[in-house]
Amino acid sequence: MAHKDEIKVLLIEDDPMVQEVNKEFIASVSGFQVVAVAGDGEEGIELVKKLKPELVILDIFMPKKDGIKTLQEFRKQNLESDVIVVSAAKDRETIKLMLQNGALDYIIKPFKLQRIQQALEKYRQYRISMRDSGTMSQEQLDLLLYADQPKATDPQLPKGLNEFTLNEVISYLQKQSEPRSAEEVASGIGIARVTARRYLDYLDKRGVIKLDVQYGGVGRPINRYLITE
Repeated sequence: MAHKDEIKVLLIEDDPMVQEVNKEFIASVSGFQVVAVAGDGEEGIELVKKLKPELVILDIFMPKKDGIKTLQEFRKQNLESDVIVVSAAKDRETIKLMLQNGALDYIIKPFKLQRIQQALEKYRQYRISMRDSGTMSQEQLDLLLYADQPKATDPQLPKGLNEFTLNEVISYLQKQSEPRSAEEVASGIGIARVTARRYLDYLDKRGVIKLDVQYGGVGRPINRYLITE
């Protein structure tokens, strides 16, 4: 059962061994939960309607209904789940067709764990940026689309940190009138607490935020953070 803050993932893949590997890879990324697995496109479409997952990891070579027809059916039926393709198909025509039908990413088998982690992290950023109503500035949109490409003028971020999430953390703290803990920051922008702590430590070292240690009556002191003036 997925936690309310977790992104529900449906895996559509006909090879049982690949199913297990992909499930483990997805489970290794904090905030994602595989809620079901389908062995072909027909079953996958029924599960999408029933479970309404935020994300579908879709194979192409499958019996009954392949990934191309499945994704086209998603669009015909206005199913809102986002799709990342994970397939051995690497011909340009197939890749182009899947991207034209709205796949957010395309991962060619065999792939490394780091590549699917990168895809899921970028998808999380996409969901965070799109969950609020209203408009986006060009700068916000560029951060989303090009978050993985460091700018020459920017200091190199430590491995595992990206500019998009860094700006989300800064933006969240700027809106707060009181210091916030790592747990509150994590909850506020929809990331794991351990991830929030890494960004807060980085910003603290850079002097962008300052630490405000608060002592309660019982237990350990709580580290809270606020933007420096």
